Amino acid sequence: MAHYPVNHRLRGFYRTLAALAGLYLIVTGIVGIVTTSGADFFARGPYWDLGLRTNPAQSWLLLLIGIVVTGAAVRGDNVHHRYNMLAGWALIVLAIVLMCTMRTDANVLNFSMVNVIVLIGLGLTILCTALYGKVEDDADRADAEQHASSASR
Repeated sequence: MAHYPVNHRLRGFYRTLAALAGLYLIVTGIVGIVTTSGADFFARGPYWDLGLRTNPAQSWLLLLIGIVVTGAAVRGDNVHHRYNMLAGWALIVLAIVLMCTMRTDANVLNFSMVNVIVLIGLGLTILCTALYGKVEDDADRADAEQHASSASR
């Protein structure tokens, strides 16, 4: 089993950083929805917002991911650790898959290489912040105490 730092002294800073990354995704999604209003949902055109190519499908996806990331960071506890680990990996995998389909008709989210670089950077940021967000809960403490008492016998 992997060892994640528990009750890291800078976990508040990392939660704030994750919340900022989530807010960026929310703002990008909202600006993209406004920019591409009236376009087809999977339109592939010259739509740009905040330096990223976009379409309505990508804008809604980024908005939803941003809400999850920001909500988990605000909630804290191990929710931040679990959800943002998942969201970080999801952003990285999404960026790599869409990089593979960039010059094909399968590029339904109107991605460019700039989008890939930004999403991989955000995914790594969110993933790293989630690594330091784990806190000790009562079940973990009970397991550790039971293990310690059985080891001393």
